[in-house]
Amino acid sequence: MTKLQLTNRQHKLVVQFIKYWIGGGLEFWVGYGIFAVAYSVLHLWWLWGKLAADIIGWSINYFVQRYWAFADNAPRLSEIEHVRRYIIIEVIGFVIDYGIIGWLKYIGISPYFGFMLSAVFFTVWSYLWYRFWVFPETKGKITRSKKSE
Repeated sequence: MTKLQLTNRQHKLVVQFIKYWIGGGLEFWVGYGIFAVAYSVLHLWWLWGKLAADIIGWSINYFVQRYWAFADNAPRLSEIEHVRRYIIIEVIGFVIDYGIIGWLKYIGISPYFGFMLSAVFFTVWSYLWYRFWVFPETKGKITRSKKSE
């Protein structure tokens, strides 16, 4: 095997990350468009525009990640457990994201730049959380949370 050839496992992870990245890109650009309309066209406070962008973006992202990027990790947790974990991670991310954008806006930097900077951070953050906790590979075992037993 040459250095450029990937094992099946490595290939699977590269494909999974590309799918994740496409889904995240879809979430970002749809959200960015909604934010731009809300903030620059409708002249809403940046926070309301960001909230609208996130609600729609998170909904799109969940379905793309669950049923496309991480679809090969079946069988997995119950659907409710996936949703619960997704919401937990997104709420934590929400606080960090809004802190980044709000702080940058406070010091005079455009929330558009904050939106982009935050997206760079969350590209890595979210992939790791989704892969290892939200949509984990269970090697053929169905895993239930302690609360659902």
